[in-house]
Amino acid sequence: MSLSSKIQDVFNEPGCGKNANKSMKEKKKGCTKQLVPGGAAGGCAFDGAKIALQPFADVAHLVHGPIACEGNSWDNRGSASSGPTLWRTSFTTDMSEQDVVFGGEKKLFKACKEIFEKYDPPAIFVYQTCVPAMIGDDIGAVCKAASQKFGKPVIPVNVPGFVGSKNLGAKLAGEALLDYVIGTVEPEYTTPYDINIIGEFNLAGEFWQIKPILDELGIRIVSCISGDGRFNEVASAHRARASMMVCSKSMINVARKMEERWGIPFFEGSFYGIEDSSDSLKELARLLIERGADPELMDRVNAVCEREEKRAYAAIAKLKPRVQGKKVLLITGGVKSWSVVAALLEAGFEMVGTSVKKSTREDKERIKEIMGQDAHMIEDMKPRDMYKMLRDARADIMLSGGRSQFVALKATMPWLDINQERHHCYMGYVGMVNLVKEIDRTLSNPVWKQVRKPAPWAKPGESWQEKALAQIAAEQAELAADPVKAEETRRAKPVCMCKGVTLGAIEDAIRDGAATPEAVKEKTAASGGCGACAVRIQEILDQGAIVGQPTQQINVAAE
Repeated sequence: MSLSSKIQDVFNEPGCGKNANKSMKEKKKGCTKQLVPGGAAGGCAFDGAKIALQPFADVAHLVHGPIACEGNSWDNRGSASSGPTLWRTSFTTDMSEQDVVFGGEKKLFKACKEIFEKYDPPAIFVYQTCVPAMIGDDIGAVCKAASQKFGKPVIPVNVPGFVGSKNLGAKLAGEALLDYVIGTVEPEYTTPYDINIIGEFNLAGEFWQIKPILDELGIRIVSCISGDGRFNEVASAHRARASMMVCSKSMINVARKMEERWGIPFFEGSFYGIEDSSDSLKELARLLIERGADPELMDRVNAVCEREEKRAYAAIAKLKPRVQGKKVLLITGGVKSWSVVAALLEAGFEMVGTSVKKSTREDKERIKEIMGQDAHMIEDMKPRDMYKMLRDARADIMLSGGRSQFVALKATMPWLDINQERHHCYMGYVGMVNLVKEIDRTLSNPVWKQVRKPAPWAKPGESWQEKALAQIAAEQAELAADPVKAEETRRAKPVCMCKGVTLGAIEDAIRDGAATPEAVKEKTAASGGCGACAVRIQEILDQGAIVGQPTQQINVAAE
């Protein structure tokens, strides 16, 4: 299948939450959101594929392209291996200007030969990047020739960065596994307790906090895709009895197609949070029992969950007096937006708000169940608004990824990394205890008291922080004094990034008779790109936009 056909197949993926909001016509268009300059730094298709597959620890990962592609993508996640270290070695064909002129296929073949001779891996993953794709290098043909020559799999991962976003790259990496790896090796034996874990990357080694529990229950992990994974394990993943989908945004296509081809049922679960860990273990047991496991497995799972929950709550109870009432701002997405919220509330924290930028409609509904219908869910907070929230002491600590840390540091507020670059394990029962401990440790650090003290030479009102707050206050006062401008600013807020559709345009469409997301899309083109804003449009409809009323009276909770 050609790359364009493969991309189209991925965009038509019925298991994708965004696809569910599209018509057949829109599905055929795929994701029309264009990459912006600089977006390739942690955002292109190649980078997404490398993130998804590099945790396979015994495989050689060879990047076919200029050396910068490998340099920018190496070691950008804290995945851990319990054995092989080959995945930590950088391999690249280091294409030069001469290779651009004469082609890099021979260089790629020689690189495969050198890797097999020096390291003897069970397989090589070859990543296509932008430059060789544009000059026409056929990595599929080279990989096929290398496989035949050396007698080991050489897997083409056709993901030039320009084809789309990081999420698309992760799905294309999954397609490479389905096309060339899964189902190519038969396991030595099988049991009724065999499972796959899909979309789990063993960040900071945190999956090792769940694996001992699965081992105790007798549940065997045939393959983890891809954290601490091994090539032969994923090649035999088609013989598992059930699968758990951890990160649906990255590999939902793998789970669904394995169910379609080999009849392996799957569910989307989370090991973030105490109750969510128990729910996932129980759902795994239910699926295994349906596929032939002894029903007594559920009794053992219930007993283990009860024991682990008791231990975790007891450990958190000791920390509760230190963190009770502390206010947390959570800037993350996906399942963590509600799993972590539940755990923090259990520990006695107060939630100022949680971001939902990467969350599905189901995620948002769970947040409302946990935090109440008035939960402060943040779609897309600007850095300076985040800064003001922290400076106004509406939060005591911010949990987020590395990109947001500087906002907290500028506000001289404690910050804790909760995303993929983190160095601490927050998964499972022990993980939630670790999270509370790290928050307590961060809040108690004496450095914050020191950095908040003004410098001896500082004059009131002259620091950059005070000037920034004064500017924000002045802009807010200006809007308060000018209702017309305030309304223009509110209406100018973007809702659909792909098509550049504002809140005002959507409200106008609703006023003119659009009563469904499809009707809004017909009038404005909103959600006609990646589809991510379809949930937001439905919320605008749900939150009181009244058809036929003047736009100024449509009170939408968009802020």
